[in-house]
Amino acid sequence: MSAGLGLTLVAHPLVQDRLARLRNADAPSAAFRRALGEAGRLIGYEALRGLPLRPIAGAAPGGRTAAGELLALPVCIVSVLRAGNGLVPGLLDLLPEAAIGYFGLARDKATLRPLEYYYRVQGRLSDYRVIVADPTLATDGSAIAAAARLKASGARDLALVTIVVALPGIAAFNAAHADVPVYAAACDPALDTLGYIVPGIGDAGDRLCGTP
Repeated sequence: MSAGLGLTLVAHPLVQDRLARLRNADAPSAAFRRALGEAGRLIGYEALRGLPLRPIAGAAPGGRTAAGELLALPVCIVSVLRAGNGLVPGLLDLLPEAAIGYFGLARDKATLRPLEYYYRVQGRLSDYRVIVADPTLATDGSAIAAAARLKASGARDLALVTIVVALPGIAAFNAAHADVPVYAAACDPALDTLGYIVPGIGDAGDRLCGTP
């Protein structure tokens, strides 16, 4: 379902089940990783729904020629480190042939602004559908910076796959990148004084890795 502000909330029961598991503060890292990967796969399915197809014809079982359609556009998954790595396995379940890129951002605890420390992506992004993987959209400097960096590298067809967005974060992201659709499981109303989503899923990177 569309929630406006360039946001599509995926209300599938399986997505909501994984969201409840991710919100559980007592979940160990193994359970958090599994739920995050599964949620990434389910939400990614919706984000990839509009991929273009090209017709083909080939030999089918039984010796007949059959027409079909294959994806007409390659996909590059870009993980916003380190939390985005938790979404990548589920997205690769859908598209094992996808290229993978990494964008390293650390949040300055004083200003809450992102600081870039690593960037490595596929060379010709203009030829790809680019899926940005970042489990939370909070303030949201990291996703805004990631989309801007990817556009500067030639990306023209982007989408963001996340789990939870905050109203201030999705509004800021849409103001900066109205052409980039966002797919999520939930939209939470507010941020706390540290810039985390309330209720949110906590620090996804810490919970994913088991290390603060």
